[in-house]
Amino acid sequence: MSFDDQLPPKTRLLRAAAELLANSDGSPVSTRQITKLAGVTAPTLYHHFGDKEGLFDAVVAAGFEEYVAGERDFAPSGEPLEDVRRMWDNHVEFGLTQPHLYLVMFGNIRPESRPAIVADAESLLEEMLSKAAIAGQINVPPREAARSILAANVGVTLMLIAEPLEDRSLELSTMTRDSMIFAVSTETARGAAADDSGKSSVVVAAIALNAALQASHSDQLSSSELKLFLEWLHRISSSS
Repeated sequence: MSFDDQLPPKTRLLRAAAELLANSDGSPVSTRQITKLAGVTAPTLYHHFGDKEGLFDAVVAAGFEEYVAGERDFAPSGEPLEDVRRMWDNHVEFGLTQPHLYLVMFGNIRPESRPAIVADAESLLEEMLSKAAIAGQINVPPREAARSILAANVGVTLMLIAEPLEDRSLELSTMTRDSMIFAVSTETARGAAADDSGKSSVVVAAIALNAALQASHSDQLSSSELKLFLEWLHRISSSS
């Protein structure tokens, strides 16, 4: 079976490679498999992508462009944590509407090898969480919050993809999303014991100031002074 002949050959190759990679379970995917599914010849693949690895790189690049468009395809609400919720939902929707592509991007994990796509997705989320930090809305550094939330986001999406369509419920996504955001937000700090409240407020303030300085590229301090100041803030914001 091949893709619709009315699609451009380049598009058919990208889709064929994404589907075969997603369903390969880590096994090698041959040029012959790709060209057969795409309904094209090997020279067509070489013409558009140079070689098979070039095609695989293009599959991931195209997927990330589409993913980024979904993550940023909304006007900021002015409420960073609400925007994080929307980013989470966009992530899940992307995975469920493009499962083969999603599995190529986020599902092909190797031990002790962190895909660049994961780091890039984490950076997108960290941008939004930095805004929340500046507003004093999170109680852990943005990078740590981003890693935790993205890990849960990917895990939920993979679970939903694996479930039969008739059994799939987005309630799992909503519940996990809200739990993760609550865990890193200052709402958690407000619920701390009274004798910890002072420490919690100091940590939140340090995180906010750290994020603000990182975002502003302040020239009020020398590079060495800024580095030392950021190190102090990091120590305070990382304290438990």
